[in-house]
Amino acid sequence: MPSLFDPIQLGAIRAPNRILMAPMTRARGTRDHLPTPIMADYYAQRASAGLIISEAIGINQLGLGWPYATGIWSREQIAGWRNVTAAVHERGGRIIAQLWQMGRVVHPDFLGGRQPVSASATVAPNHAHTYDGKKPYERARPLSIDEIVEVVEDFRQAALNAIDAGFDGIQLHASNGYLIDQFLRDSANFRDDRYGGAIENRLRFLKETARTVADAIGADRVGVRLSPNGETQGVRDSDPLPLFTKALEALSAIGVAHVELREPPIDGTFGVGEVNPLARHLRSAFKGPLILNSDFDATRAQAELDAGIGDAVAFGRPFIANPDFPRRVAEGLPLVKDDAQKWFTQGTEGYLDYNNWG
Repeated sequence: MPSLFDPIQLGAIRAPNRILMAPMTRARGTRDHLPTPIMADYYAQRASAGLIISEAIGINQLGLGWPYATGIWSREQIAGWRNVTAAVHERGGRIIAQLWQMGRVVHPDFLGGRQPVSASATVAPNHAHTYDGKKPYERARPLSIDEIVEVVEDFRQAALNAIDAGFDGIQLHASNGYLIDQFLRDSANFRDDRYGGAIENRLRFLKETARTVADAIGADRVGVRLSPNGETQGVRDSDPLPLFTKALEALSAIGVAHVELREPPIDGTFGVGEVNPLARHLRSAFKGPLILNSDFDATRAQAELDAGIGDAVAFGRPFIANPDFPRRVAEGLPLVKDDAQKWFTQGTEGYLDYNNWG
């Protein structure tokens, strides 16, 4: 069985190790959703990851509702991300763009008062983070068929923009209760047209998006993130195993390069699974590399690789405070604890001031 330090082919990308950097929103962009210079430094510091999956990047204004998050629909945003990818490549790293449409968890404050969109007319639980503090979510309106076609096109264009910006590929954010996930799982999708009801219908939006993006930039540069085993932002499924088995089979047929499963354990420290991770049951449904994610340490990660459940593991929080995380794992060096109070602040503190070992 492979070691965490063995190389792996992730479609068109040759990763030198299997310790990947998970996508983490850090809110270091501008209010115009532009990447900033400190972001280039941040990602370059972490270039020893086998592959960096970027923070979530908005594909359009309608789908972006997080303060100081970034987008990739304008020429200025593309130019800003080009600085980031150049810095990572200069350090010998590889980086893909996670493409994001948040759906019903966009507060109208980000939309000039317009209503957010989703699969169906639903309201997310809890509160949205806005520039004016936390506010209750508001009811989304269901996307029309024509609008679904437009969103798929926005994903396609965002993927092309990401390649233009120098990314080595993209990942479709189809997890965590965002728009694609709102179509997938039956707690948020109550449609009675070809995008709702039966599993095949609820999969349609994901399949159309993945196929369209793969046709645009090559399937070998496309990954997908899913969250099968529990509720996130009010989105869950009453019978997840058949749903996600069919999802992985469909993505395998399209030929996407890799799939990441974000599955917190039942006793997780950041997110809690409603059932145990389903990866061991889903492994055979996808023929490409399967990336595991959530609450892993190096020991558990290697055990999952040894058991043949996954092919690589994406680590999030350990990379925040340990930019040289792969080296620390390899040499058994101590890990620094990150400061959660500075995850979403806008300065360099808690962002660029964590050092390499030695």
